[in-house]
Amino acid sequence: MADHQEATITLPSEPRSVPTARRYVADLLTEWGLPEEAALAGTVRLILSELATNAVQHTFGQSPTFTVEVRLDRAERLRVGVTDSHPRWPQRLPAAVQQDNGRGMVIVRSLTAEAGGRLSVTPTDEGGKTVWIALPWTVPLAPAAP
Repeated sequence: MADHQEATITLPSEPRSVPTARRYVADLLTEWGLPEEAALAGTVRLILSELATNAVQHTFGQSPTFTVEVRLDRAERLRVGVTDSHPRWPQRLPAAVQQDNGRGMVIVRSLTAEAGGRLSVTPTDEGGKTVWIALPWTVPLAPAAP
């Protein structure tokens, strides 16, 4: 495996793009050696779903597209970022029991921390932002041949 692998996809900021982004990342991780049934794969799919949904729902039509970037560095760290062009950064909203939304970033933060990773937000040159997660890459070793 190369020391660094990277892939990017840009999609329309529409609800139907969320499952497309999730499938793209899932297929990519499988290609990079992570079994689809691995716990890390499920965690990344859920985090990606939340971040892509936020990029669609909370940009209020001000971001016509969102971009998903996936990086694997030295088979040690996986970074996934979702970029949109809306200037407002994710907010920590109180999630009342009656609310139908507002829990996405709580879920992302919790899953990221549980997997031993970290979350960060960086500004883009165009005035938007990228929400990044960085997770340890823990691909199980293949069993030794008899």
